[in-house]
Amino acid sequence: MENKIELHRRFWKGNGPGLILIPPFKEELYDLNDYPARFRNPQLMWKSEIRRARAVIDWPTDGIPTVRPNLGVVTIPGMAGQTYETPPDSMPWPGKPLDKDSIKAAGINDITQSDLYRLISDFYKIHTESNEKLVIPYLPDTQGVFDIAHLLYGDEIFYEVLDGGEQSWFMELMEISLGLYLKATRECKALLNENQNTMVHGHGTEQGVYFPDCGVRIAEDTAILLSPEMIEELIIPFVKRSVEPFRGGFLHFCGHHPTIFSQFSALSEIKAIDLGNPEKYDLRWLLERCAETDTVLYSRVAEEPGESWKKYIKRIGSLVRSTGARVILRPKVFPDNTIECKEMQELWHQITSW
Repeated sequence: MENKIELHRRFWKGNGPGLILIPPFKEELYDLNDYPARFRNPQLMWKSEIRRARAVIDWPTDGIPTVRPNLGVVTIPGMAGQTYETPPDSMPWPGKPLDKDSIKAAGINDITQSDLYRLISDFYKIHTESNEKLVIPYLPDTQGVFDIAHLLYGDEIFYEVLDGGEQSWFMELMEISLGLYLKATRECKALLNENQNTMVHGHGTEQGVYFPDCGVRIAEDTAILLSPEMIEELIIPFVKRSVEPFRGGFLHFCGHHPTIFSQFSALSEIKAIDLGNPEKYDLRWLLERCAETDTVLYSRVAEEPGESWKKYIKRIGSLVRSTGARVILRPKVFPDNTIECKEMQELWHQITSW
């Protein structure tokens, strides 16, 4: 464990190779089998998560074995009092949007009295009592401020965006959502006894990365529906305010939006970016933007048709070297045996070392 954390420290300082998180099995990103039962039962949730994490312990990968209460995007809205659904074979989905008065009340509610907070707390307690020293627990899903506002208020938020002046309901909604994000994040980090300015985060997987100067993760999927001007004026200030108290953040978004990638990567507060749809982007362009802004690309990277793992690693590694970008690679192509995965890890380190 300490060897991996030291490797990660060197990476963040710009010394040593890029990191590669090689999966120990070919499996869906999220295990949805009997998910509704696991959502409501922290013991079942932990058993499912720890099964995946234990497979990483002796596997040739740079990832740190990790677990988290996998509660989906409803985590913070649910703690605030919004209803949610857990349909079969699906991640949770928010219930009906709240009205303005309910959202205002949610902003001052004690989230530690919510059912979702208790599920999170119980999960971490189970992990602590398990004495699993080689597996690190990490934060549940924490959507960004605009995502939280959208979940709470529904699609009506897009009409409010057009009236985004300082005294508008939109700005009040964003302030409430920012307060909920900060409150929920601090409470969950306290449960983990985790430093405010550092973290290990697995980003929904069984493999985590140590962040020495970055304490939170945010997801801003909804923002890609806005114009670049709206993003700059209305979204960026809240992104910065949400991560600044934690010395910086790791950011995720889905969809194809090169402009928003440029806007987010230009922020010194954003240390790394993950793409939900990396296949939609030109990889050289992404790496050039990351090199220019000193932003880490911590993401899956799409494969080319029929590409073997060796060709995949050589192609991506060569682009990393030529652009000078720093990359934490979650490979889409990888072997299914220990010996070849070790070869893959060593080849990636060799090509991306500085």
